Amino acid sequence: MNLHYIIKEPKIKQEQNPVIILLHGYGSNEEDLFSFATELPEEYYIISVRAPYDLKPYGHAWYAIHFDADENKFSDDVQARESRDLIATFIDEITDKYPIDKSKVTLVGFSQGTILSYATALSYPEKIARVVALSGYLNEQIIVEDYQTKNNKHLQFFISHGTVDQVIPLDWAKKAKPFMENLGLKAEYREYPVGHGVAPQNFYDFKNWLEQTK
Repeated sequence: MNLHYIIKEPKIKQEQNPVIILLHGYGSNEEDLFSFATELPEEYYIISVRAPYDLKPYGHAWYAIHFDADENKFSDDVQARESRDLIATFIDEITDKYPIDKSKVTLVGFSQGTILSYATALSYPEKIARVVALSGYLNEQIIVEDYQTKNNKHLQFFISHGTVDQVIPLDWAKKAKPFMENLGLKAEYREYPVGHGVAPQNFYDFKNWLEQTK
């Protein structure tokens, strides 16, 4: 396995079960979103992945974030694209290792994990069915160049953001829905009166969306 992960097996075992893959944010780890695991539908494998880059003194990242002399923040898109491909390979590995239905792979990302979820789904739509995009934004620079030619019409997105998010501007998050709809993809967008985090109502809404879009 190229990425470290923790797993919760489904309570309701089928011949092949769907899977939810959790991708944490910058500076966090695989334990973070895994706290959701017990609340998610019981037929899913829940797999929470640790990002590949270690941060000091602790935590992990999918790619580095740099600041220039004027305090402008920019992303290391080379590392981000490498992580995108690592996630795609990881999906192949876990769907071979466990009795997972390869047509029912859902990515749930938070912040930097959302940015990677968008990029992976649009670059490798054959591997992914749905994306829950929490408190992130779409970075077109880290999607493969020929993404528009791919067979992606099955992809569905649940996008949510806090209206007072101080880390990722609301305006950035809002661009994802029209972008997806322009590609002919289904995207639901919700806002919540919170900062950079997941409100309880947000969690219940995306859980309901998972149930409705099977």
